[in-house]
Order: sequence, then C-alpha cells, then structure tokens
Amino acid sequence: MRATFTRLCVMLPAAALLAFAAAPAAAASPSATFTAPADWTASGEAGLARFAAPEANFTLTVVEVGTAADARAAVLAAWGRAKPGFAPVPAVVNAAGAGDGWDERVSFQYETPPAEGRIRVASAQRAGAGWTVLLIDGAMATYAKRSAAVGQVQQSLRPAGYAPENFAGKPVHHLAPDRVAALRQFVADSAKALGVPGVGLAFIDGGKVVWQGGVGVRALGSSEPVDEHTKFMVASNTKGMATLLLSILADDGKLRWDQKVVDLYPQFRLGSDEVTKSVEVRHLVCACTGLPRKDFAFILAEPGAPASDTFVQLAQTMPTSKFGELFQYNNLMASAAGYLGGALSYPGMELGAAFDKAMEARIFGPLGMKDTGFDFQRGMAGNWAQPHGMGLDGRTYLLSNDFNATVYPHRPAGGAFSTAADMAQYALLELTKGVGPGGKRVVSEANITERRKRGVPVGENMWYGMGLFDRVAWGVPVVTHGGTLQGYHSNFYALPDAGIGAVILTNADPGAAMLGPFLRRLMEVVYDGRPEAAADIAAAAARQQTQVAARRARLTLPGDPAVIAGLAPRYRSPEGLIVNISQRSGQPWLKAGFVEGPFATRKNADGTLSIVSSGPGLVGFDAQVGSKDGVRTLTVRDAQHDYIYAEQR
Repeated sequence: MRATFTRLCVMLPAAALLAFAAAPAAAASPSATFTAPADWTASGEAGLARFAAPEANFTLTVVEVGTAADARAAVLAAWGRAKPGFAPVPAVVNAAGAGDGWDERVSFQYETPPAEGRIRVASAQRAGAGWTVLLIDGAMATYAKRSAAVGQVQQSLRPAGYAPENFAGKPVHHLAPDRVAALRQFVADSAKALGVPGVGLAFIDGGKVVWQGGVGVRALGSSEPVDEHTKFMVASNTKGMATLLLSILADDGKLRWDQKVVDLYPQFRLGSDEVTKSVEVRHLVCACTGLPRKDFAFILAEPGAPASDTFVQLAQTMPTSKFGELFQYNNLMASAAGYLGGALSYPGMELGAAFDKAMEARIFGPLGMKDTGFDFQRGMAGNWAQPHGMGLDGRTYLLSNDFNATVYPHRPAGGAFSTAADMAQYALLELTKGVGPGGKRVVSEANITERRKRGVPVGENMWYGMGLFDRVAWGVPVVTHGGTLQGYHSNFYALPDAGIGAVILTNADPGAAMLGPFLRRLMEVVYDGRPEAAADIAAAAARQQTQVAARRARLTLPGDPAVIAGLAPRYRSPEGLIVNISQRSGQPWLKAGFVEGPFATRKNADGTLSIVSSGPGLVGFDAQVGSKDGVRTLTVRDAQHDYIYAEQR
C-alpha cells in the first residue's frame, strides 16, 4: 500500500481520505510518497499523516513542512504540528547527506528517561526547497516488535516522482580483473575512512571464485596481513549454515519442514504451550513465532552454560506477538534449530558435540571449508583476525575476544569462525543451488532453496526465510545474511540471476557501516550504476564520530564519586545473573556475565543516575541505579525485558 502526499494532501484508503483537507494554495513543498504500515490506525490532516500501532502506544507521523531555514527548523515545526507545544531538544544530530532522491537528509535522536522505555527520533529530508519530516515516537517494546513496519516507512519515503535506480533487465558486467580491482580499492578506502584494521574478501562469478584475499592487517600494531585464509567470527551467518544442515537432513528423510518440532525433539518447550504445539521445523529460523529477542539472558549470564541452556531459556520465553504476524529475531530459536539437526544426526550425543560433528561431516567437510568451526581455541590460533572496537575518543582499539564466547552455548545462532575462502564456498553453494566442489551435489535444489522462500516482511522489498534474507535491491534479487558480534561484522551476498556473489568479513565494530555501501558498490560495478557508495561511506564515517562524541558528552568520566561510593559490591537478579563492582588500576570496574570493564556514570533525562560501560566495544552494560525497600538495585533494560538486580548482603 502506498500513501502519497500531493501538495500537502495525503492519499489514503477511502475510509481515511476524508480526514485530509485540500492543501493551502501557498504550499511550496514538493510532494512525497511512502508505503504506509498495514493494520495501523491512520489519521491526520492536510500535510500530516499519523499512523498508530495496534498497541496504541507508538506512532509514526509524516509531516510536509514546506520551506524551512534548515533541518532543525523543519523538525521543530513538524513536532509543533504533530504535538502542539512540544519542542524536544535532540541529543544527537547526524547529517546523512544526499540520497534516495533527497538533496539533504538529517536524523535527530532524543534522550528519554530509561524507565519510560521510550524511543523518540526524527528524520528531516529536503527535496528542492521543501522539507518532509518523519517522527517516530512511542514505546520501545512496540518499536522492537514492529521494526519491520517502521523500516518500511523509513526506506520508502521519497520525493514524489522519484524512481530509485533499477537494474532489472540491465546488462551484467562480469567480474573481470579491472572490476575486481575497483571493488578492492573501494574496500581499502572504506576501511581507512571508518577505522577498520582488516577485511577478508571474496568474489564469485560464473560458478567459480574469481578473487579472494584481504585488505589491511589482522590486528592493530601488527604487520601480519589479512588474506583469504584469515579467520574471523562470522556471527549470524552461522544461521544459514545451520538451516543448510536441516536441508540435508530433509533430503535424508530425517525431518520434514512442516513436521512439529515436539514430535522430533520432545524436550522442546516455549513459554506458551499453544505456540510450542504450533512450531514446525521451518518456524525455528523464520523469526515469525512471536518470540522476542532475549540476548541479555545469555550475555549477562555466567560462563560455562551447556548447549542445553538454549532449551532452558526458550522454555522461559513468552511470545509478545501473534504466531506468524511479525518479524522478531530470536537467537535462541535459531540455536534450537541447529541443535535439533545435531540431535537427529547423532542421537544420544551431547547436543553441542552432536551439532559440531554434524556440521563438519555434512557441510564444512564436503565444501572444503577447512578453517571453519566452533572451537574457540582453534579459531583464535594462527592466522586469525582479532576484534576491535571504538573508544570514547573516536579511535579504534584492539579488544579481547572473551565477550564473544557468550555465543558458544548457543553457537548455531552465531558461533562459527570462518575465512573469506571458506565463506566463498558457502556462498557458491547458494548460487549453484546445492552443487559443491567437483560437481558433487551436497543438498537438493528443492531443500536448499526452501530456505529462501519469503516469510515475514522485514522492510521495503525484504523478507526473512529460514536463516536467510531474500530481498530485491535496485531491482535485483539478492540472497543474503549478515553477522554481528563485538568487533566482527560480515555479510555474504548472492545475486542468483547474475551468477555473482561476494563475501565481506571485517574485524572492527565500524565495519558494520561498510556492509550496505559494499553491496551498493557491487551493484555499481556489475550494472554500471550511479556512483553513490563512496558518499555513503563518507557520511557513515562522519556519523560515527558524531555519535561517539554525543555518547561521551552524556557521561561523567571519571564517574561521579558519590554514585560509585553508593554502589553495592555485588548484585544478583531473580534469574541468577550477577554483577560485581570493584576497583581495578584506580578506576571503577564491573563484571556482569560476559561484560567486563571500566564504567562511567550518567545523569538521565529525568534526573536518575546510571552506570555505563566506558571501555571500547559495541556491547556494554547500562544500568539505572536505584533502591527498593531500602535495598540497592540496578536495572538493565532491553527493548522488551527488564533485569532487576538487588544487592547481596
């Protein structure tokens, strides 16, 4: 469904059309179009369209502001239209530059009290002299559940009459050496701009790997180069490998995609008996069962959990949306899928060992992925790229890999080490639809492609299958998935119609900003597209420095001595999670499960106080300091869960 601004008038379904009056004759702003969210309540007036989520605690509002002095003035005017008298002050302002038909794009983030569990952001887009503003405001829990609908509006908001570049039906330029060289140079330039020490790369065309190697170094301070055999953690790219195991087992007749999981593995339980009975094998990795993301449950847990902890955690997790209704990414469900494959392959063996053995025997071995596996000791030996994170000074720092061991008990969801060379074989298998090295079929075409079938929508022209995304990018079908751990960000891309694929592995958190532009640059090279990717990297580099500076400005560092002195030395949550507070090398130090390091303090928007990790790295600890009935507390929040720790006396 498309919603259209025409001279400040929104065209909506007939039932909503009467809510909008004709535009004033003096309106100077050009029109804009976007895809409205389905099943949301629409309302508004001339030049303003508001959409309320079914939960009634979250809204998206699109406002045609017209002319304004600048982006700040446009956003202030939009808030005044949407909420008369409301004029929030942004905490972070980021210029995204031109793109998608807009001459200028600027985003605004607002600080809200932690206890409110609220998100408030705005984006201002200018085409010509006119500004269009998108306001996002409401409950963080609803945003997390309905992120696909929000993304659909954000991604589809364009000036009316603007048609995105479309390569459908255009000639394919194969990856000759000069085109590979252009891609390599783009990656080298991007890594330098973003502060990424090393990148593993591979390119596929015509049924073979045409180039593989690396850019940069394995670790800051080292001269050892990244090459095609350098190991990185590939994080959630593991999910597609786990569903590939299920595809092979489907070929063997050991499971059916529509078979109930409890019939294959009776120990499987979710927090809802009704949903438990409904879950089929295909649903384990569909991100569609209604189970919310619950990563803090294992990030903040003590090390040493067995593989069976995946099923313990799932049994304690309640769905927050209807079955099959929304995209909600849950790592524990993906982990269960892999362990189901291991249990069916080697009944009676410990779940983790069975999964590891099955993956080696059925996937890594047959594909020649000799450097891919789940053993941390082996993965971190020899030719491996160490993780890096950004510090509060905007510089890149070498990190320990200890945090990433958090995924080991749930490794089918994201625990593999791999290389550009090995990942190229995995991507090539997607392009050949199941034919491996030497022309030997590893998995049937029917079952490898079953994983790509479109399930719940994720955003504009993107759907989630089973451990894979299926998307249409600039008119071109793309099969893909990415991976994120602390200090590691990666993606593989398969363009089935062109027979082209690519792998990119990075060893620093700023590498996340390289992945989208990398796909754009691949499209530019293959289809002679307009040169936009380099500008996207430049904007991303500026944006990350702005965000780091804003984060640093909000913190008291060194931390407020009174707050630190008032903390208890040890806290425990009802779930058994532990936080230890101490001093190390003269600075306050915390340990909470797999999160460990120095911390600062922060005064929140409502005057409350929090302690916040201050070391480099993407993932940290952020807890509101409080008390209840005379007992000191720390409260950690993710989008849909609160973890409340009480002091241990």
